[in-house]
Amino acid sequence: MKNICLEIEYDGTNYQGWQAQKIKGIEPATIQGFIEKVLAKIFQQKIKLIGSGRTDSGVHACGQIANFKTSSNISLQKLKTALNCLLPEDIKIKELKQTSLDFNARYAAKSKIYRYTILNQLRNFVFTRNYVWHIPQPLDLKLIKSEAKELVGEHNFKAFQAADKILKPAVRFLQRIEISAQDNFLFIDFEANGFLYHMVRNIVGTLVEVGRGKLAKGSLKTILQSLDRTKAGPTAPAKGLCLLKVKYDWGAGLDLTTR
Repeated sequence: MKNICLEIEYDGTNYQGWQAQKIKGIEPATIQGFIEKVLAKIFQQKIKLIGSGRTDSGVHACGQIANFKTSSNISLQKLKTALNCLLPEDIKIKELKQTSLDFNARYAAKSKIYRYTILNQLRNFVFTRNYVWHIPQPLDLKLIKSEAKELVGEHNFKAFQAADKILKPAVRFLQRIEISAQDNFLFIDFEANGFLYHMVRNIVGTLVEVGRGKLAKGSLKTILQSLDRTKAGPTAPAKGLCLLKVKYDWGAGLDLTTR
């Protein structure tokens, strides 16, 4: 038996998120669903793919990690070629490695890095419209950076947690928020040991309200401490969010994301 680990990139525009699911007997188009169907075709049996975590409808990924087990002796290079030939053009396997049998892409993840991209200028671009939140109004970048610092560390992020069918503890350790700007693009990078449902998008929506002058200086700390979602800003659009990387403590294993 082999445990195969995949690094995957995808454009989430046309998909109902990562997680395979059934809604009233109908299977919506999902990243996991497509890959599992292609794997089943290759191996002629049902394959269960374990992802590092779910991404929502419309969210993209440059470094999603997943694993599955198989007894097949197909070479990894042939498997990678077959997968990329059979998968849609907006889903691709970047790398594929064999790892230890006890590796689980979800439970072994130490942290995840997400990037949210905003285009802050009067007009949007045709070729970036599916990957940015276009905001034509001026934003106070200095104030956004100052307010974002209040969120770094271990906190209860309930104020930025959307309703979810799965009840989860709201305490997370947000290791860093890095904000940079280039040619009217604003990049907000988040790294944490885990994220709540819509957590990043809700934080971004609140930071934008700060940048627009709709929330005063000191608002982020007050909102965070309130544990009240209604006091935070709107949920930023999914299309601006991308999963950049999932970090693992590989030890003697193989780190797909550092080549």
